[in-house]
Amino acid sequence: MDAPAPTISPDAIREAAARLEGVVLKTPCLAAPRLSQLTGANVFVKYENMQPTASFKERGAYNKLVSLTAEERAGGVIAMSAGNHAQAVAYHSARLGISSVIVMPERTPFVKVAATEGHGARVVLAGETIAESAIACAEIASAEGRLLIHPYDDPRIVTGQGTIGFEMLAEVPDLDTIVVPIGGGGLIAGIATAAKSVKPEVEIIGVEAALFPSCHAALRGEVGKCGGSTIAEGIAVKTIGKVTLPIIAELVEDVILVDEPTLEWAVNAYLTLQKTMAEGAGAAGLAAMLAQPERFRGRNVGLVLCGGNIDPRIAASIMVRELTRAGRIISIESDYPDEPGLLARITSAIGGAGGNILEVTHNRLALTHLARETSIRLTIETRDDAHAERIVEAVRAAGLTVRLSEHVEGRF
Repeated sequence: MDAPAPTISPDAIREAAARLEGVVLKTPCLAAPRLSQLTGANVFVKYENMQPTASFKERGAYNKLVSLTAEERAGGVIAMSAGNHAQAVAYHSARLGISSVIVMPERTPFVKVAATEGHGARVVLAGETIAESAIACAEIASAEGRLLIHPYDDPRIVTGQGTIGFEMLAEVPDLDTIVVPIGGGGLIAGIATAAKSVKPEVEIIGVEAALFPSCHAALRGEVGKCGGSTIAEGIAVKTIGKVTLPIIAELVEDVILVDEPTLEWAVNAYLTLQKTMAEGAGAAGLAAMLAQPERFRGRNVGLVLCGGNIDPRIAASIMVRELTRAGRIISIESDYPDEPGLLARITSAIGGAGGNILEVTHNRLALTHLARETSIRLTIETRDDAHAERIVEAVRAAGLTVRLSEHVEGRF
């Protein structure tokens, strides 16, 4: 007689929690005073970036893999993933002695590809998106007889992820709202099922990247226009799960869309204020609070920092971009007579005003100025807008003209 199909219920999530005990880390859910100050809410962060593979995906992956029959384990498994599910399946497959193949989109950050291979999986790069990777995944599964471990549309995956909901309310019973990133919907479906069973009045808010509004559209009976380059590649999913959508429709109060600059702001806030690493998808909950602060003001809000596997190059770029947006880095330029001592006059004026010169571009060959002129562009670190204004005035006081870069123009 076949075993009954698994269900997604509070009891099933409790059973998953028992399986995960001692295997998957119970991450802390801690108050974040500086994020509270930033948003006007009382913020608590669930640090799933502390898992060995730096994401929540370990919960569902282990819960699924440990349920396989001996025959299924012997045949090996396969998964398609932008990175975090890949690492989780590879990591726990290796621990359980199961062969694994992971199909990833071709533009997956190298850090995630390398980490997945480091756990012993065979990685195949195919397609631009998860949907395209799924086609290659199905072909390999059929050819090699491997069992698909779906990243979100599987009850055992969903119940594994749902253990987060129980843990958050056990640590912070007074939460009014839990904000959860949405890709395929497995995380939010599990958390909503668990959390609502403990505290029916708790509000569950989902968050998607505006470039991939699949759930937001599906809840309205529409087909989302998905596509584009997002830093939240972990939730860049074009189709919401068939298993997860009905749960979301029943238990989730709203889905907020966030744009790329707000996602960058949230990643930077985690790095600079919380001193913790959040990938774009992991920072999506905070991005929702930054996008709609009045919605959360004064409430006890739990954020699921669901992953920290960000490309270091992207993280560094985001930090510099945020300094630029805040006026902490400015650029000034102009065309000047090409004469001895000119550069010294400019740099002395900037140094005297306390500016830190990061870069100097000195171009005599551009056709945009006269033959006896030179174009000079300086990138300068400042303390704030007022300090930047003093620096510009100091350069002008030295008898030199200044053109401000576009992001600075109009700030002062």
